[in-house]
Amino acid sequence: MSVCTGAFLLAKTGLLAGKAATTHHGSYGQFAMQFHDIQLKRGYRFVEAGDHLATAGGLTSGMDLALRVVERYYGRFIAERTAFYMEYQGTGWRDATGASNAVYAAKPKGDGRIDPVCGMPVSTGAALESSYKGTTYHFCSQGCKNQFDRAPSEYVSGK
Repeated sequence: MSVCTGAFLLAKTGLLAGKAATTHHGSYGQFAMQFHDIQLKRGYRFVEAGDHLATAGGLTSGMDLALRVVERYYGRFIAERTAFYMEYQGTGWRDATGASNAVYAAKPKGDGRIDPVCGMPVSTGAALESSYKGTTYHFCSQGCKNQFDRAPSEYVSGK
């Protein structure tokens, strides 16, 4: 089981090859570019790949996946009691398909500037930028810019 960008670690081991998975919505683009043999499920709180392998989106999606695992092994009643005890009011775990995160399935909208590393929108006044093969790219953070600068061809397809 992985939560958030932990899906990258599972993918690197080969455990997710040929399977479906999800990760944090801010990493969809990077994950899809790095792991072509994994079916990325956008907008899913969690994805179960068989009986013993699962991935979750962000932090609270991981809580939903953990409760889903409790439900799978011990039943709905125990999972509900566990959620109650933790004072957790989220209900995403009750959707065994994990598809209750649809708001994150769509690509972010902005003024057209999307960070090529994380896929997040970049404000018009963003000062972080790099050029690659005659095109200027904008970044939401120094970390994304640094990652792009190390290997721009990994983030730009067809250029």
